[in-house]
Amino acid sequence: MTSDVWLPIAADAIDGLPPTSASGLVYRFWDGGPDFPADPARCVFYTVPYMRGAEVAVRPLGAMRSVRVVQTLSAGTDHVQSGLAGLPAGVRLCNAKGVHEASTAELTLALVLASLRGIPSFVEGQRAEEWRSGFYPALADKSVLIVGYGSIGAAIEDRLAPFECARVARVARSARTTERGEVRALADLPALLPDADVVILSTPLTAATKGLAGAGFLARMKDGALLVNVARGPVVDTKALLAEVESGRLRAALDVTDPEPLPAGHPLWHAPGVLISPHVGGSTSAFMPRATRLIADQVTRFAAGEELRNVVATTGA
Repeated sequence: MTSDVWLPIAADAIDGLPPTSASGLVYRFWDGGPDFPADPARCVFYTVPYMRGAEVAVRPLGAMRSVRVVQTLSAGTDHVQSGLAGLPAGVRLCNAKGVHEASTAELTLALVLASLRGIPSFVEGQRAEEWRSGFYPALADKSVLIVGYGSIGAAIEDRLAPFECARVARVARSARTTERGEVRALADLPALLPDADVVILSTPLTAATKGLAGAGFLARMKDGALLVNVARGPVVDTKALLAEVESGRLRAALDVTDPEPLPAGHPLWHAPGVLISPHVGGSTSAFMPRATRLIADQVTRFAAGEELRNVVATTGA
């Protein structure tokens, strides 16, 4: 008897998938379109379509009575959480650790450097044929605080290393020690924020981090500091951030916003000192080869009854 594996990438584009003849797995392509490729009740391994939103992600879950694995292609899993409650016990939810670290860290450094060195102003000046010379802040000698020190946070610090920062502080859900140094707990944020010239948010969106960068958090940041959000939009209180940037006290570089996509006419578009990229931290040429390697490895492990990678939750546990 065969079972279905739903993939948002065509199976013939993924090297290393177990053959149907040996595994009994049938590969069904579904990238979030209106029609399902087969009966969801036969799906045992569901790979969530990438960047198609929560509504698409959870749409088939209610009918997936046989599913054993839900695999996202994003680092975060908040977009599927609402669909997990109705699943059978023992379903493993896996994220895409290993897929997005390099690309997200690259964009983070690009946003930091562009904001500090005045690149948006230079682009405007080029269009207006204006020579906007002057002195601009450097990343060298700055104090950087990374809030959310998982694999992406660590990749960001790896890329900060050559820039001669004065110091890098690290914060995660719980305190620990890494090869690069101490990681402080979220409870230590109030003491760390006043010393940071650049605050980088790379934390997952959870009940504990929703609205984390609210009015109190932002008020503790030093005058002229830069807030960089490559996490999720709702980690930042948009209203509170607008008050700070419109006053000129803080600057921001945002790959994610709340709401998202940012609608036309929203005040963030034209807020002073704000640089916005349209949630493209992981959307690079590095995505496809890394995503297909992850899928092939996970499905191979599943077919062999081996332990899966990147399990972040199990239903009924």
